[in-house]
Amino acid sequence: MRHYFALFIFGILLAVSSCRTDFDTVASSGNLKFSRDTVYLDTVFKNIGSSTYQLKVYNESKEDISIPVIQLKKGLSSKYRMTVDGMSGNNGKIFNNVTLLAKDSLYIFIETTADITDANPADFLYTDEIEFDSGANLQKVALVTLIQDAVFLYPKQNPDGTKEKIQIDGKETDGFYLDENDAVNGNELLFTNDKPYVIYGFAGVPENKTVTFEAGSRVFFHANSGLFVDKNASLQINGEVSATEKSENEVIFEGDRLEPQYSDIPGQWNSIILSEGSANHSINHLTLKNATIGLSVNNQIATTVQIKNTQIYNCSQYGILAQNSRINGENLVINYSGLAGLSCVYGGDYSFTHSTFYNNWPNSEHFAVHISNKLAGATPEAKDLTQATFNNCIIYGSGTNEFNLDKSTNAQFVYQLNNCLLKFSSSGSNPDYQFKDDAVHYNQIILNENPKFLNASQNKFNIDNTSAAFAKGNQTYAIPTDILGITRTSPPDLGAYQSQDFPK
Repeated sequence: MRHYFALFIFGILLAVSSCRTDFDTVASSGNLKFSRDTVYLDTVFKNIGSSTYQLKVYNESKEDISIPVIQLKKGLSSKYRMTVDGMSGNNGKIFNNVTLLAKDSLYIFIETTADITDANPADFLYTDEIEFDSGANLQKVALVTLIQDAVFLYPKQNPDGTKEKIQIDGKETDGFYLDENDAVNGNELLFTNDKPYVIYGFAGVPENKTVTFEAGSRVFFHANSGLFVDKNASLQINGEVSATEKSENEVIFEGDRLEPQYSDIPGQWNSIILSEGSANHSINHLTLKNATIGLSVNNQIATTVQIKNTQIYNCSQYGILAQNSRINGENLVINYSGLAGLSCVYGGDYSFTHSTFYNNWPNSEHFAVHISNKLAGATPEAKDLTQATFNNCIIYGSGTNEFNLDKSTNAQFVYQLNNCLLKFSSSGSNPDYQFKDDAVHYNQIILNENPKFLNASQNKFNIDNTSAAFAKGNQTYAIPTDILGITRTSPPDLGAYQSQDFPK
């Protein structure tokens, strides 16, 4: 019994000696270490909250310490806010007597929401510092954020508290119509390069109106948002060739998350929708990325949708989804789509020249190009495909077969590929894929030879003279300049890019 009692007393003493009280700590001596000396919070739009950024603070000494204060230099007026090891402190600005154990660390999470007026007018940077302790023991970590001014377009709130809505393909969705006489923004049907635009919900182009995007305009779409062009309305995208890699004259559509980790994530916003009955669309020098469906074209058979010098990347479903429509594409590049880069269904009339269709989505069911004259559930189920022509194109990707035909005999199905490089590894006896023997549908087809793109995973589809696409085009179909405005040689290269020497 005495033995058990002794063990019991020993256990209590051990537990008590293990408990920490405020008397276990010593004052900080100003020797904290940090995971970084400056925290750069990536670019944010005015009055839009940033992502959360992390700073780690280390106590490398053998003693538990107490940091008298951790605070933002601008105090309670700072536009930054923090949590320190899960604590919110005084409005996320000031934290007193923070304990940090020996050989341990703590996490500080930092966010900001600032207006353009808070930033330095010379460089639009908003800055502050996190101060640790004071006096001789003062240590600092700088905070830096670039604030972008922008034009915000969004559904108005109704008197009953609901949001403004519009009809898209018979369905009601959060949205609004662009107003050419808006009291705040002026002409919302003209997108200039003065400021970027941020769109919430669907921005609709009203009937009988034209929306115009000037060279260099930038549009950022919030989650589930997009652009909807109503019947008898038109879309005009007037980008131009850029002189530098900054794409200063390109029109760019993308999601509104500006952090680098979101730069290539598909499905961040919805789509550009050209509705049935809309007409006279022209798209030139557009870069569109990270949508669900980049461009949705619905029953545009009366007039031709012109798409030139355009890049569409990282769409979770389709780069272009066209239904019974008429499209002419030149110097078009599409890459990384969950279902198909280009999908033309339910018939129509399509012509693509000097275009590069690539798909490296990690799924064996994807295609770079999908052509069909059918539509499940429609009446009739099939419509005439009067033309699907590809001239001097590259159709390639990471899958086995990147070109897919889905044909109904109940409607016309006319297609032809001339001087194209194609990824297709298992044609067998299927009469639709006899690339060498079917002169009606295929002329001068290069099968399964590597185009040797500069870097397809980074959407760089330039080629050099070692590419299988080099000088394999037919001059009859040549577009004089490539997507970068470079003059094509004779015979031309296949795809959207004229070959150049890569830097070694």
